[in-house]
Amino acid sequence: MRRFPPIAFLTLLVASIALGAEPAAIVSRIKGVPVESSAVATVGYSKKLRALEIEFRNGSIYRYLEVPLDVYEALLNARSKARYYDENIRHKYRSQHVKSRAE
Repeated sequence: MRRFPPIAFLTLLVASIALGAEPAAIVSRIKGVPVESSAVATVGYSKKLRALEIEFRNGSIYRYLEVPLDVYEALLNARSKARYYDENIRHKYRSQHVKSRAE
């Protein structure tokens, strides 16, 4: 596989976006832990990426970036996962949409 210098890669990325190409889909490799919640199905964390991934009961998956490990641990230990998510994660960390809700 050919490797491009970082600037060449960025140039290709910007050009493809300018031409209307869809960004590459995120492939989730973060293992989720099932949780008891009315809204949240699984929660996973990558120490390497500092990323928190949440799968909701409707099938959608979001990845939250630059999340400290203690936030993940607090979510797992929260009495209400949905309330903790709403108050401490949602709109507080940059997110990436990994998967749309199940149809």
